[in-house]
Amino acid sequence: IMPSLVGSEMCIRDRCYMDSLATEGIPATGYSLCYELGIFRQRIVDGRQTEVADNWRTAASSWLVPCHEDTVEVRFGGRVEPHWDAYGHYHGELHGYESVLAVPRDMLIAPYGDGRVNTLRLWEAHSPNDLDMYLFAAGSYVQSLEQRTMAEVITKVLYPADDHIEGKTLRIRQQYFFVSATAQSILRAHRARYGTVRNFAEHHVIQINDTHPTLIIPELMRLLLDDDGLGWDEAWDIVTACVNYTNHTVMSEALETWPQGLIQSQLPRVWEIITEIAHRYQKQVENFYHDPAKTAELAIVWDGQVRMANLCIAGGMAVNGVSALHSDILRHDVFRWQYQMEPEKFKNVTNGIDHRRWLAQINPRLDVLIADLCGGRGYLLHPEELKKFEAFAGDGAVLARLDEIKRANKLDFAAYVKKTQGVALNTDAIFDVQVKRLHEYKRQLLNAMHIIYLYQKLQDDPSMELQPRTFLFGAKAAPGYAVAKRIIHLINSLANQINSDPLCRGCLLYTSDAADE
Repeated sequence: IMPSLVGSEMCIRDRCYMDSLATEGIPATGYSLCYELGIFRQRIVDGRQTEVADNWRTAASSWLVPCHEDTVEVRFGGRVEPHWDAYGHYHGELHGYESVLAVPRDMLIAPYGDGRVNTLRLWEAHSPNDLDMYLFAAGSYVQSLEQRTMAEVITKVLYPADDHIEGKTLRIRQQYFFVSATAQSILRAHRARYGTVRNFAEHHVIQINDTHPTLIIPELMRLLLDDDGLGWDEAWDIVTACVNYTNHTVMSEALETWPQGLIQSQLPRVWEIITEIAHRYQKQVENFYHDPAKTAELAIVWDGQVRMANLCIAGGMAVNGVSALHSDILRHDVFRWQYQMEPEKFKNVTNGIDHRRWLAQINPRLDVLIADLCGGRGYLLHPEELKKFEAFAGDGAVLARLDEIKRANKLDFAAYVKKTQGVALNTDAIFDVQVKRLHEYKRQLLNAMHIIYLYQKLQDDPSMELQPRTFLFGAKAAPGYAVAKRIIHLINSLANQINSDPLCRGCLLYTSDAADE
């Protein structure tokens, strides 16, 4: 079985998956996009977030190995012309399309200790025509590069703003580009090894993270139908036996939907396949519930929108949350009607953070303590050995040593902040830290309101007893997310107000913003 982690950006949890899979000796490949620029470098100017390009690949290029021999073509736009083969199977032939080349750049993922080395494959967009020589010779230099520029913008920037149609178009092109390249790459390797795609699901599991890679479902169908000549039912049986969907959030606004017209114009053949999947799934829902309201809620295409989460559930073999509580919410709230219809699809996989990286490497003092008390560093391969640590919960000497480790780490952090930010932190204060992408519905705003509450209480009663606190925020807001950016401005305004108030400075309440990079 070769699990393929498919995500539009590889985040911390995905890197931990890749580390664990390699360490366990499980053959796996991660797929994503090779962005030229990261999300952005953040600057705080007059208390407000400003964005600067982040050229992360300057430091990472030596780890990325181009594999030009595995380049594939991805097609956008055009028109579909029907074709029926000798077996009566319909194939959509795309004409007048825009071609973009997907060039893989591979990063090797080494295990802990000895073992299997896996691969993270990142796709980079290139134009098949680097330069229009006719236009260049005529002196139209900018125009001569237009086709190349429009192709390469697909992998130019991580998370382009999508509060306008141009941004939405780029996002859908990014998503299709990397899932199409991935599906073609996996199928090409499988055909070369087995000579047939009919046993594809016996050898591959494709795990899609959130709804960004949903288009892998209709894209696999397209390739099996149009390139391999399979009939619909046979192709559908293969796809639904190898694609799994991991849901990472229960927020309704985070379950992607796309305008129908956008997919029709950018991906006309994929749109045909989505329409057929939607029609068949809607019939399944109607036959099970006989309830128009539930049909409307569970429909894949409805009211001019394509609902990606519903497509994931219709085309996936399994659906999981990342904790027991999360999975229960999916079963009994977010996807309750789908769960009642197909309960066997819904699983739980408890998400974790790889302790080899996020404990041993980041907190070496704690790593030494654990190794001393647990009989060595075997916990790095067998995390269940951390249970041994519980035996020392009431041991005064161990607790004192733990306090020393916390204190030393706190002093190290304060020295770093002084060096990089020019801010002197009170290391006797409680450090109240929040580091997370900033959204209006996350807890940063609640924390800001709590700071206001404490500040007002202190103004009303200057003699009140209050343990000194340092509030630190590390967060970026999406460039087009106006409300989140206003929250950053609010936090910095609070910092200016409180830090300049003699009643608060240095003794009762001190706030610091660590969001600036």
